[in-house]
Amino acid sequence: MRYTTKWAGVSALFLLGLLPAAHAQTGWGEGNKLESTEIVVEKNRVLELPEANRNFEKFLIQPPKLGDRKVTYRFNEYRLPEHYINLPMKVLTIQQEQLPTLYGNYVKGAVGNYGTIYAKGYFHNNRSDKSSFGAQVGHLSSAHGPIENSGSSTSYIKGNGDLYLGPITVGGSLGYERDQAYFYGRKDVAEVDKNTIKQVYNRFAVEGHLNNLADEKNIFHYNGKLGLNYTGDDFNAKETHLFGNVKFGYDLSQESQVVVDAELAYTNLKGEDSYGRGLFKIRPTYQLQKDKVALTLGATIAYTGDTINDARKFNIYPALEAKYQVIQNKLVIFAGAGGDLQRTTLYTLSKENPFLNQNLQIADVNKGLEFYGGMNGSISKYVQFTGRIAYQNFRNLYFYNNAVSDSSKFDLVYDDGVTKVFQFFGQLTFNQSERLRLGAKVESNNYSTASLREAFHRPDMVVTAFGTYNLSDKILLNSELYYISSSFGEITRADGTKVLQETDTVVDLNLKGDYRITPRFSVFLMGNNLLGSKYQRFVNYPTQGISFLGGATYSF
Repeated sequence: MRYTTKWAGVSALFLLGLLPAAHAQTGWGEGNKLESTEIVVEKNRVLELPEANRNFEKFLIQPPKLGDRKVTYRFNEYRLPEHYINLPMKVLTIQQEQLPTLYGNYVKGAVGNYGTIYAKGYFHNNRSDKSSFGAQVGHLSSAHGPIENSGSSTSYIKGNGDLYLGPITVGGSLGYERDQAYFYGRKDVAEVDKNTIKQVYNRFAVEGHLNNLADEKNIFHYNGKLGLNYTGDDFNAKETHLFGNVKFGYDLSQESQVVVDAELAYTNLKGEDSYGRGLFKIRPTYQLQKDKVALTLGATIAYTGDTINDARKFNIYPALEAKYQVIQNKLVIFAGAGGDLQRTTLYTLSKENPFLNQNLQIADVNKGLEFYGGMNGSISKYVQFTGRIAYQNFRNLYFYNNAVSDSSKFDLVYDDGVTKVFQFFGQLTFNQSERLRLGAKVESNNYSTASLREAFHRPDMVVTAFGTYNLSDKILLNSELYYISSSFGEITRADGTKVLQETDTVVDLNLKGDYRITPRFSVFLMGNNLLGSKYQRFVNYPTQGISFLGGATYSF
């Protein structure tokens, strides 16, 4: 394309050069002649063209001037005609979870062999963030026992209440208990008047408490209680036990705190003789929790008004403990040294053994220096365990021994010296939510007495196994298996000689099943001592054999 244009230009210039010559030869034609013309050709002539001025200046294009531009936005709302679309829409919402209905009250009743009658009532208010109050009433009696005149009964009524005043909780409880039993542990007695061997305990208890444990932001915590227990029996024994306890805690930091635990008590026992006993204890400690280590450093200072067995009035015990978390949330080991002064009353003793003699000499248990260590933790999500060993020293540790004048009654006897105990405790539990629970507990106490022939009526080993199973909230099963090793009692013969008598080894299996007919109504069947052994827990006192109890429960 470039060469074609070039040759077209040259041809055009050549033709334009011929045009003037054509116009000058006016004589061209048929009648005209060519005039003679002289043409001179100069060989050495050079054609020179004038220099052309070349302009290299660039074209300057001025930028457009900026001016105010007014931009107008248009918002047009486009809406489809409603009659074109018909979409029935349903808004999905999450239904608020309803709290399960709580039945704060229930009554149950049952009957069984041995002329047994069982009744219980439980009454309590429903959910409330302002108060909690309720009452309980119960009765269990057997007209007959394993032998003649061995019936028993127990009845109680209790009430309790708490008020939640912001971070402060104030409340109390009030209760009455009545236990009746017979001294049926006699031999070679043809006939006896039941009224002469009957024992009845009447117990009253009242207690009030105050604490601010719900106030987590407060660095100062306190928990105090004040109470009164009264116990009377058919031998005109009357015991009044007044007690108070207060515990203060002050947080020094998020890792440490100071705790002071104080206790004050006065007990007066009236019978043929009357005497009063005071008790005071204070236990200040410094507690530190840092990373994997927890420490407790302190001491217990205690005073008792006992005079039995030349009891020590003032006592000081260490309060030392160290814990270390070997595996987080899996294994904790601990070790410590301590001691304590423990108040003993007729109120608690009569619950352990209803066949007590009159005019008892009651003394506080002085738990001297104790060294202990152990571990606790979990094997899996559902399995937890605890193990503890201890070497303990006791003064005035009480033992039950058959009375010299009447072997069907029991005196409190004390070791004249220090009673040494090597203790082992172990527990293993399996909890699978609320459906299945299994567990076993072992406690072994190896007693070494200073003056007593045996640790009377204190078994060396107690093993407990239990299990519960919930089948679709319809059938509830409970089982308990007890093993209690044998112990010894000392019987005084008519000639004054003493002989040791060993109790039976206890193996006791209990089963209970509940069938829930409706959420409010259920029936149950309970079997005790299903192995049928009429064992003796105390010398000369056999227990009932196989016993059954069947009844119903109604909740409202």
